[in-house]
Amino acid sequence: MGTVALSAGGPEVGVQGLGCMGMSFAYGPTDTDAARATLSRALDLGVTFFDTADVYGAGENEEFLAPFFQAHRDEITIATKFALSIDPNQPGLRTIRNDAPYIRESVDASLRRLGVEHIDVYYMHRRDTSVPIEETVGTMAELVSAGKVGHLGLSEVSAAELRAAHAVHPITVVQSEWSLFSRDVEASVVPVAAALGVGFVPYSPLGRGFLTGSFVQAESELTDDDFRRSQPRFTGDNAAANAALLEPLRTVAAAHGASPAQIALAWVQQQAEVHRLQVVPIPGTRKPARVEENTAATRIRLTEAGLALLEPIAGKVAGDRYADMSFTSAGRD
Repeated sequence: MGTVALSAGGPEVGVQGLGCMGMSFAYGPTDTDAARATLSRALDLGVTFFDTADVYGAGENEEFLAPFFQAHRDEITIATKFALSIDPNQPGLRTIRNDAPYIRESVDASLRRLGVEHIDVYYMHRRDTSVPIEETVGTMAELVSAGKVGHLGLSEVSAAELRAAHAVHPITVVQSEWSLFSRDVEASVVPVAAALGVGFVPYSPLGRGFLTGSFVQAESELTDDDFRRSQPRFTGDNAAANAALLEPLRTVAAAHGASPAQIALAWVQQQAEVHRLQVVPIPGTRKPARVEENTAATRIRLTEAGLALLEPIAGKVAGDRYADMSFTSAGRD
């Protein structure tokens, strides 16, 4: 697998990264041995960009990843995040903080859990609109000066927020949901990122699993503790309607001798050329076979005819990305 700089002056990483959230959080029970094997297999295949956050299991995800990160510190780029916390007794209750004391406390806690002295990419996970973004990024910039953080990232920010942040300190990368099912970022955030030379890290490039083609009646196929049960696209009539949208994806997959997931990932990867910015998707998995399938997608190039078949899908998707869109870029842009 090839490599790319996340942005001008950003770290060099494999062209596809690995989202590690599901290894210990949000998607039901995990086979920890398989998850650890997945991390090793990903690195073998050229994945060097690993993504986590302090909110994933209230720090448990960072702790789970720590032994692998420490063992391969010189080979990998570590990304983690601050700002978001979830009450384990009330999963629907979220707290978002961007104030300076919280940021300083959060970065030190992440460094302790990860067992490293330096975080390569540190993201503001979600936007606390009560704190000017200039103040938030100013505090994050202090972490760079202190040597605790290498590069700054922002997640789910609007175009205006990205411009304001970048004026305070260079932003290396923006992370937001971007897939054949979710293309709202293309309206304004992606063009601004491209203009500023900021890279883009699409999370959930497989539509949280929907674009693998494995769901028929999604809600009934999810375990009780799978957070997708709360997402509109996976519930009720929306689930069946969205499952019916995948026929063009299967058609293109058949033409390439590939899986629907590989075509969905190839589509995201190819947006780098369409929009003229660096794009490093971070599909999540906890199975070695899946990371092999996902990384193989980096060698697929879609034709104009294939891209045209896939183009209408997003406009027909039933349901929002989240039940509450206010903490996403689309909810504020």
